[in-house]
Amino acid sequence: MIAWNAFALLAAITLAPPEAPVAPPTPEQIMAIPPALKQRVRDEVITPSLSPEQRLHRLVELVFQPRAADANASLDPALRYDTAATLTVAEAWAQRRANCLSFTLLFVALAREAGIDAEVQEVGRVVSWYQEQGVVYNAGHVNVGLRVNGRSATLDLDQNVLYDRRGPRPVSDQRALAHFYNNRGAELLAAGQVAAARAHFRLALEQEGRFAPAWNNLGVLETRLGDTTAALAAFDKALAIDPDLPSTLSNAGALYLRIGDTQRAARLDARLRREYQHDPFYQFMQGVDAERRADYPAAIHYYRHAVRLYASAHQFHFGLARAYSLSGDNRRALRELERARALGGSDSQRAIYQAKLDTLRRLSARHAGH
Repeated sequence: MIAWNAFALLAAITLAPPEAPVAPPTPEQIMAIPPALKQRVRDEVITPSLSPEQRLHRLVELVFQPRAADANASLDPALRYDTAATLTVAEAWAQRRANCLSFTLLFVALAREAGIDAEVQEVGRVVSWYQEQGVVYNAGHVNVGLRVNGRSATLDLDQNVLYDRRGPRPVSDQRALAHFYNNRGAELLAAGQVAAARAHFRLALEQEGRFAPAWNNLGVLETRLGDTTAALAAFDKALAIDPDLPSTLSNAGALYLRIGDTQRAARLDARLRREYQHDPFYQFMQGVDAERRADYPAAIHYYRHAVRLYASAHQFHFGLARAYSLSGDNRRALRELERARALGGSDSQRAIYQAKLDTLRRLSARHAGH
């Protein structure tokens, strides 16, 4: 989910011309299933299926596999992941695109329509992998929690994601809606639609008064408008709820520094540094940045720190193996690749690590022979 850094945002935002009102959807409109889609759930999921497992299987097919609603219709396009697509259930289905939140709301609504026990789950922080080099650190993520015949399962639109160590946690529908209004508000703020953004942030806080990301984003908005008092009040509320929220520590610290309160700025910066020191994802991303700069000693330092904080993440061991290999230390690279393979979550992932191990061993043997 979106938690803006205020001063990074200032350079990117210009106020839009006088805006046409953007009426926020009501909670009922956000979750409403279009009548035609309801009929498809009845025809393709509920009627042919007797057990919850069968219904879940058919629902996954309906959402993910393009098919025609009837013999004379064209195929549905495949559902596409779009980080900026904070959409209602109806919009996500019509446009066939969704971010993690829109997908989760869509699937939860359809699952409940089919009589399947489903809820929104929240993850504090995640790292996502896109292609070989595309790594994204997200401060907030949601997915679908399912319970079928006493068994629990998680369904996530992003298949290449590493959760924080606490993993997904169920949240109320009200908090899920707060995520929706907060995300859409941040998108509107980035587009310069300030009044509409404010309305969305306020609606997020009506749903969940202790939703720290919305207080943070409201502080960003007030900073953008030059209302320092209101901005600091919003940041203070965010930190009262979540004292370690990195985006707010950064935003509030930068604002205090800007107005000359260097002592408070220094205290917040110290808290932010402590938070980063204990955040394996931040350490890992620092390693990724150092590796891209070809600063392999720094990459090794950060990857090792990430591994110490989160030893069961095979991706962290793989990053450390790459850095060792690129620095010429094949012995340590082999050791970390073996750990990555042992921890790899899927058979295909372990096979990838095994292939890299085999290649590295051949290279090491060749060098040893010279």
